[in-house]
Amino acid sequence: MKRIVTLSLMALAASAALAKLPAPVLSDEAKAKAAEAAAKTAHGNKVADFQLCRSMDRVAARYQAEAKKAGKDVKPPTATAACADPGAFVYPPPAVAAAPAPAPAPAPAAAPAAKAPEKKG
Repeated sequence: MKRIVTLSLMALAASAALAKLPAPVLSDEAKAKAAEAAAKTAHGNKVADFQLCRSMDRVAARYQAEAKKAGKDVKPPTATAACADPGAFVYPPPAVAAAPAPAPAPAPAAAPAAKAPEKKG
């Protein structure tokens, strides 16, 4: 029983210690690598979608041909969007951020206009 209580307290203390760790600060180079990895993953997904689209087209064409051979009544295929080939992966390197432009100098303040004295009577 003591072991179970001790282990559970140690696990609780370890989780509390991990919760207090600060988030890692990524350098610009690490951020660039992460962005490139995300772009590669997105391109890979596009390639997979293209391959799936081509595969579905081939299966549909084969089904149509076999159905015609068998003498079945074949409906015309439903028009779908053409498969878009994403091409080879090309990652444009991020543009180097230029130094921020200096703030424009404040315009000279105009002298406040003097009020004309009010006339009574």
